[in-house]
Amino acid sequence: MQIQENISLRQYNTFGIEAYAQFFSGFSSLDGLLNIIENKKYHPSLILGGGSNILLTKNIEGLVLKNEIKGIEKIGEDENFIYVKAGAGENWHRFVQYCIARNWAGLENLSLIPGNVGASPMQNIGAYGVEIKDVFHELTAVHLQDKIIKTFTAPDCSFGYRESVFKKKSKRKFVITDVTYKLRKQPVFNTAYGAIQQELERMGVKTLSIQAISQAVINIRSSKLPDPALIGNAGSFFKNPSIDKLSYTVLKEKFPSIVAYENEDGSMKLAAGWLIEHSGPDADKSWKGYRVGDAGCHAKQALVLVNYGNATGKEIYDLSEAILQSVEKKYGVLLEREVNII
Repeated sequence: MQIQENISLRQYNTFGIEAYAQFFSGFSSLDGLLNIIENKKYHPSLILGGGSNILLTKNIEGLVLKNEIKGIEKIGEDENFIYVKAGAGENWHRFVQYCIARNWAGLENLSLIPGNVGASPMQNIGAYGVEIKDVFHELTAVHLQDKIIKTFTAPDCSFGYRESVFKKKSKRKFVITDVTYKLRKQPVFNTAYGAIQQELERMGVKTLSIQAISQAVINIRSSKLPDPALIGNAGSFFKNPSIDKLSYTVLKEKFPSIVAYENEDGSMKLAAGWLIEHSGPDADKSWKGYRVGDAGCHAKQALVLVNYGNATGKEIYDLSEAILQSVEKKYGVLLEREVNII
């Protein structure tokens, strides 16, 4: 175990925010993690995966742990499904491509989402009509205080929209070490959401496949979302808010072009990007493409806040707060941040 002191976290978060960890260590195995947390001298304050869904607003006191557990293994199958386990430190997109190459279906709509495997159930990541809860089987996690190794099933995880027990009741109590997914031998294609069908047509796809859907998703995301290697960002900064149908009807009458989708429970999910794009710091300016110093709102996707170089976490946070207030003032809808504020 090697514990480093006063380490910059800039390279460990996709926003590229400069913040320092009082102590820092990586671990690449369950035993390595247990060895670290059994040392009472160091108290884990933050667990890092791919650093793609956090905004650092301050230096971190205590120990920051970097999850680097790798490995992908097919652990079972039945008539309809393949069960595949991946280490929490595996890159998410590489894992998705590994499964697609073997015709294991279910993850194709989640291609090119930044981050690591361990964050997928924590955030219940989702895109283009698919969420992790749809393909999740179980995960293994270690309780930081009790050092108990626990298996979580889907009900244990209390999945919600970009939510799980790990963001609520068990926030910062567990370290996820591996996740097992239940993938289909025969694909069930999901192309109804967003622009997938149009992109497949543009690509000239005649025979639908999980490979084609994955490439369509990659094309769409690449055209709209900035590469964190080029511009610091954490993807979608805000969740799409849901309101009841009556409230939606009132909004629709006032704003006829508002974008929304019906939820399974009959409520309406509003497109947060549309709300932000059609709001602004003043009446004649949109947040989309807005910039103050090095903190900004991306020019192609209003849902994405960006660091153009040397923005601080507080500057990004303050911009997000101004956006929240302007959307609430104009539409009466309170947005919620999807990114974890540290």
